[in-house]
Amino acid sequence: MKKLILGLLPILLLTLTSCANQQLSRGTQGAGIGAAGGAIIGQAIGRNTEATLIGAAVGTMLGYIVGNEMDKYDKRELNQTYEFGPSGQTTSWQNPDSGNSYQVTPQPAYIPPQNPNTFCRRAEILATIDGKTQKTYTTACRNSMGQWELQN
Repeated sequence: MKKLILGLLPILLLTLTSCANQQLSRGTQGAGIGAAGGAIIGQAIGRNTEATLIGAAVGTMLGYIVGNEMDKYDKRELNQTYEFGPSGQTTSWQNPDSGNSYQVTPQPAYIPPQNPNTFCRRAEILATIDGKTQKTYTTACRNSMGQWELQN
């Protein structure tokens, strides 16, 4: 059983690495990498299937938490731009963990006719992710807690 688990771990790591190149969230990538690392550590410490499974479970949880925090950096910066960015002026930042960079140009706030109790702002976002630059336009509106939420 140990040989089977140890034999499958390199395949799992290779699969997770190839998945990480696709557009998965940082939380999902972290969970996958954490699961593989936790399984290896669990097997090395406990030398049985139960320890391997426990290590994989703990690694998944910790990996997701760390990966999700990296996404929160960009969300916080975007929220700051919607909140304080002068209309028509570009705000830029680079995520220190991922290396991705963003240039966001917000437009003036407005009240949408379908929801007269909130404010919204449209913005042009120029994102450079993994060396590829993409331009998109988004709209964010204040939620009931006063935070900006991207609209679909």
